[in-house]
Amino acid sequence: MAAWWVCATCGVEHASRPDVCAICDDERQWVPEQGQRWTTLDELTAAGTRVVVDELEPGLLGLRAEPAVGIGPTTKVVVTPQGSLLWDPLGFVDDEAVAAVLAHGPVVAVVASHPHMFGVQVEWSRRLGGVPVLVSDADASWVQRPDPVIETWSGEREVLPGVVLSQPGGHFPGSAVVHWAAGAEGRGVLLAGDTIMANPDRRSVSFMRSYPNRLPLSGAVALRVAEHVAGRPFERLYNNFDGVIPAGARSVVLASAERHAAWVRGDFDHLT
Repeated sequence: MAAWWVCATCGVEHASRPDVCAICDDERQWVPEQGQRWTTLDELTAAGTRVVVDELEPGLLGLRAEPAVGIGPTTKVVVTPQGSLLWDPLGFVDDEAVAAVLAHGPVVAVVASHPHMFGVQVEWSRRLGGVPVLVSDADASWVQRPDPVIETWSGEREVLPGVVLSQPGGHFPGSAVVHWAAGAEGRGVLLAGDTIMANPDRRSVSFMRSYPNRLPLSGAVALRVAEHVAGRPFERLYNNFDGVIPAGARSVVLASAERHAAWVRGDFDHLT
């Protein structure tokens, strides 16, 4: 019998195996029509799952599981001379992935933007040497595999020089972003999770309570989130999948928040 399990739908680790994953049984996520499914790292490994590592730009790695695990996010690793931050951990880890990450230097912390991205965060920590897993205090009740490596935080936290966590909220009360000052050739990068989602047009972003269930945030919250992240300069934005706003991202976020607020306010009802 496995010591712990992974929800096959969201990819989040669980210390026990309840009838249904609480993270999926929420209006922001979903339980499959066929019912709850569980898996383990051993099963995923036996099925041929592996981690592919890409360089997204100098100092930033993207890790993805093939085949995808859970909702299929892309983990980001910010590499600095003082160490690395592992952001939005995958729902899968193996020794090869850990070696690939550590080849760029030690990891100082594992952090998820919000509960959908918890992945196998405790397992990542253990294989990386027991580094802290930082969980938003506002969202700590969603942790499904408690462990002493978990530390709660709130507000703002500089985890490495020039690498700052903060919490604009929105998607979840504790939804967090990372500002990486040295990214984009020193013009700044925002790792937004899906607190702010880069859209396929690469010229706009969206603000949603639930992306799969199409539940928007209010205009006031979209404006609040945009104002929060605009307090620091950033040229580029990455979401928690493969979406990116390659240039002018700060202006894109502010303009998109204004557009979102205008639509939900009814300014463009004449177009409907």
